[in-house]
Amino acid sequence: MDDPTPTVPAGIPELDASTPRNTASRAQLLIITGMSGAGRSQTVQSLEDLDWYVVDNLPPRMLQPLARMMTPEGDGVHRLAVVVDVRSRSFFSEFMTTLDQLQEAHIEYQVLFLDTSDSVLVRRYEQVRRPHPLQGKGRILDGIQAERELLNPIRDRANIYIDTTNYSVHDLARKIREVVADEEPDGLNITVMSFGFKYGLPLDADHVVDVRFFANPYWVTELRHLSGKDEAVAKYVLSQPGARDFAENYVNTIAPVLNGYLRELKPFVTIAVGCTGGRHRSVAICEYMAKLLREKDFSVRTAHRDLGKE
Repeated sequence: MDDPTPTVPAGIPELDASTPRNTASRAQLLIITGMSGAGRSQTVQSLEDLDWYVVDNLPPRMLQPLARMMTPEGDGVHRLAVVVDVRSRSFFSEFMTTLDQLQEAHIEYQVLFLDTSDSVLVRRYEQVRRPHPLQGKGRILDGIQAERELLNPIRDRANIYIDTTNYSVHDLARKIREVVADEEPDGLNITVMSFGFKYGLPLDADHVVDVRFFANPYWVTELRHLSGKDEAVAKYVLSQPGARDFAENYVNTIAPVLNGYLRELKPFVTIAVGCTGGRHRSVAICEYMAKLLREKDFSVRTAHRDLGKE
């Protein structure tokens, strides 16, 4: 005899079906299009900096197969940005049909449309001395007008519209973070690096500090074989008249500059501190400056480029 007792409450399937799914881990597909010269390259770079996987100049018919390769979690691609524009030539005529197919396949996406004024587009093309993709043997304005007519239906379907007429590259990067990524810039990453002038300036230094005016521990027999990372050398350097004041005043002066770098979307800054050989004075001051910067809540790492060369 069959047991009529239900093993699952009858209402659970209905409750489960009506419960909103967690969308935090949902894969994101962004389709970037718009006028040629309106800022697609900068948009791509901004998204790549935010860890999006970007494919440029994709034929529209490839959108759906590529979108199906995305994964919402794990190590796969879960944020995909695809640039589709008139450079795909005859393939571009399939764009509107492809958007309809994505909807029918229940693949969620957003369309970002980049635009700018005709005068700005003309100036940009004249500066780079390249023809507009649709210009042919006509004028730049002929190509711009042809592209606008071709893109009008797509512009009407865009979820996000950005006019870059009055934008600098930094303005556009900030706008992309705001409307697409919905993210604040990551914190500033500061490297305080010691080096020896005898080996040359660091190529990637944003600021250079010369500490060769302090007495050199190299000439103290007990300290010569040590480095600025050793307590005895650090004490010798930092106990000299004005040493701590110099480092503290420098850090207090540069702190507003560092905050400005973050506002301008420059996330990596290197402060190079140099002495003659990069072993004693620069290392000690480098470590002390890094300590002071950390006390101001900056993220700081130290590096000693020439330590161990002599």
